[in-house]
Amino acid sequence: MDMATSFVYPPPPSMLLNTMSVIGLAALAQIAWSEVRGNHLKYSKFASSSSPQPQKHRFGSFSSRIGMLLLYTPAFLAAAASFFLLPSNDLRFLLLKSALAIHFFKRIFEVLCIHKYSGEMAIDSAFIITSSYFSSTVLMLYSQTFTLGLTEPPFDTKLIGIVMFVVGIVGNLYHHVLLAKLRDEEGGKKVYKIPKGGLFNTIICPHYLFEIIVFWSFFVISQSIYSFSFAMGTTFYLVGRSYATRRWYLSKFDDFPKHIKALIPFVF
Repeated sequence: MDMATSFVYPPPPSMLLNTMSVIGLAALAQIAWSEVRGNHLKYSKFASSSSPQPQKHRFGSFSSRIGMLLLYTPAFLAAAASFFLLPSNDLRFLLLKSALAIHFFKRIFEVLCIHKYSGEMAIDSAFIITSSYFSSTVLMLYSQTFTLGLTEPPFDTKLIGIVMFVVGIVGNLYHHVLLAKLRDEEGGKKVYKIPKGGLFNTIICPHYLFEIIVFWSFFVISQSIYSFSFAMGTTFYLVGRSYATRRWYLSKFDDFPKHIKALIPFVF
């Protein structure tokens, strides 16, 4: 316990935050297990089932580009609004606001300028992910307000968090560009190929790996219990999604290299 308190602020006096730390982690772990079992959130290559029959989504669907914009825009607006709604001279709080705003702005930029889309996204899946990103952003910022004026944790890790954030954001962007180039090679058509280049030569989801680093950087910058909970939950989800993605590639490509792991080079 003493070791934990060396790295994080004490639990905030908020039933909402403490409850959501538990509920959010449990929900993301459940979604991760669903991914492993084959019950996927319906976007990207999992937007439809493997059945040859067209699949109807329960609540309908919209284009992937529109869906992706809806995923990230509310969270970006919340992060951007925090500069005005939650003014503070606290450096840690400023760094957290900036990191969240930059991350979601980057994702919107990628949707508009980098990614090539030809599929659809189920509305219910979009609602789940949008709600998760938006609520976690708001709650991370809200949680940080309880640290203002408190004594810093003995181990101040915010500078390490900045380094992690830069590594994560650049690595994620680089591998998203590599994925977009696969569509360019096929004239923008919906043709899946085995990605190559960068860490794609050792794992099939390096963009997920770097996204995990980004979410852990939020915790390392903020050092709050809620941000730890959400980083852990995001890790669970992307581990499950990467496992399902590797299984999908193995099922689609007979020549898929068996040495390519899902998320962690040479390990998993």
